[in-house]
Amino acid sequence: MLERLNALYPIRYTALALCVLFALLSLFTLVAFGTGLGWLLLFGGLSAVGWYDLRQSKSSLLRNYPVIGHLRYMLETVRPEVRQYFVENDTDATPFSRNQRSLVYARAKGETDKRPFGTQLDVKADGFEWLNHSLMPTALDSHDFRITIGGPACKQPYEASVFNISAMSFGALSANAIQALNAGALRGRFAHDTGEGSISAWHRLHGGDLIWEIGSGYFGCRDEAGRFSEERYKANALDPQVKMIELKLSQGAKPGHGGVLPGPKVTPEIAAARGVMVGQDCVSPAAHSAFATPMEMMQFIARLRELSGGKPTGFKLCIGHPWEWFAIVKAMLETGITPDFIVVDGAEGGTGAAPLEFTDHVGAPLQEGLRLVHNTLVGVNLRDRIRIGASGKVVSAFDIVRAMAIGADWCNSARGFMFALGCIQAQTCHTGQCPTGVTTQDPIRQQALVVPSKTERVYNFHQQTLHALQELVQAAGLQHPSEITASHIVRRVNENDVRLLTTLLPGVPAGALLKDSLNDLHNVYCHYWPLARADRFGLV
Repeated sequence: MLERLNALYPIRYTALALCVLFALLSLFTLVAFGTGLGWLLLFGGLSAVGWYDLRQSKSSLLRNYPVIGHLRYMLETVRPEVRQYFVENDTDATPFSRNQRSLVYARAKGETDKRPFGTQLDVKADGFEWLNHSLMPTALDSHDFRITIGGPACKQPYEASVFNISAMSFGALSANAIQALNAGALRGRFAHDTGEGSISAWHRLHGGDLIWEIGSGYFGCRDEAGRFSEERYKANALDPQVKMIELKLSQGAKPGHGGVLPGPKVTPEIAAARGVMVGQDCVSPAAHSAFATPMEMMQFIARLRELSGGKPTGFKLCIGHPWEWFAIVKAMLETGITPDFIVVDGAEGGTGAAPLEFTDHVGAPLQEGLRLVHNTLVGVNLRDRIRIGASGKVVSAFDIVRAMAIGADWCNSARGFMFALGCIQAQTCHTGQCPTGVTTQDPIRQQALVVPSKTERVYNFHQQTLHALQELVQAAGLQHPSEITASHIVRRVNENDVRLLTTLLPGVPAGALLKDSLNDLHNVYCHYWPLARADRFGLV
């Protein structure tokens, strides 16, 4: 009953409706009895404010919550006691998340991101990290840092930005959010990962570069039984807008866990993008059906690359059992097939909905997963053929620097670009009641997200983050972020001791895993590398 009422009259407009009602009553008493001018001015003024809120395009929150939404901004202007009142009462309100949002909002809006009075972090705290600078800084002409993605078998290499939009599906995000992200990507010449929900009409509308993610549901390339369809795959993969193909094995927020989009949420638009029936449950199995062994997986990747016309093709995973990752690498060696790229998703990455145990306690964090992937590829002499992307709470330029220091070639961000769209971390993504129109399919709620305005913010956030990255690279005396290594980052391990990341995260010598003796390597290699097999994911 409440849902029907809200569809006819959105309850979030109640404050505005009451202001209009009281303004009319005040007008009546003024005409009839000659009193109530003050009340008329008050409620008339509030009604005018509410009308302006509905018409303006800068704040999605005010468009969805006219008049009453100003209470949030009023509290944020009071410093320092209650400026972050609403933020601090979010479930995810850590100092880290608050600082992230503040930084992104400033950069997305084109405001200054400078802060007075020095660092707000505890430099004596365990885990505090910093970048060593040079007394001979460099001066770079551009912040448009790019890398070439495409191995020996790739016929259409992609010149990618080092900072791109991470996987978020249409269905998880609203149509307006997808449009703003893709239009921003087009303007800034960076890539937009579709997420496993496939390519929707909203992804195609503005023509920004796409990374097409293919999950276990094979959305956009499935037959009626949910199996992979080569014919339907080619129809999307050959689209010039699609620059890379990404096979999703797992995601950091809920690795090893499938998903279901309930039938009532499968709208005609979502059904068209995913190739499923309207109104029926849309299932993403926990595992793929197109392959069952590492060797079959490599052959599948080779086939995807061939059918796409030779576009860069790779896979995304969150590291779990190390022997399964080693089995994939051994399959590369045995088949001679290598992916063009691997995206390592850290367990700290977010999602719209996942069991608490999975978000908190399943999967390897980005540092450990990324370092294992990088070191393993170095150890088998394949690192120069395969690019590595990183995702998982990557928002600031220092996050990018740190990821590159431990093995990444580029980074993807989801929450950063969601903040740029106006996300306030209300944590109602799974309810359809997103207050800013970012993660809802409610046509009225998502209209609050004005595409041209948010496109500008997406573009600004990307540009300003890369500009900050340029300043860090210059300060370190380097020419490109790719030159950053673990020797450039220092971490405090206790109150009186600091270490370079290169000593805390030791590497693997080139070709070391191809030798008979592994005694000088970390125990994970000594124990699990000999047990891994290219023809199975399990242990011998």
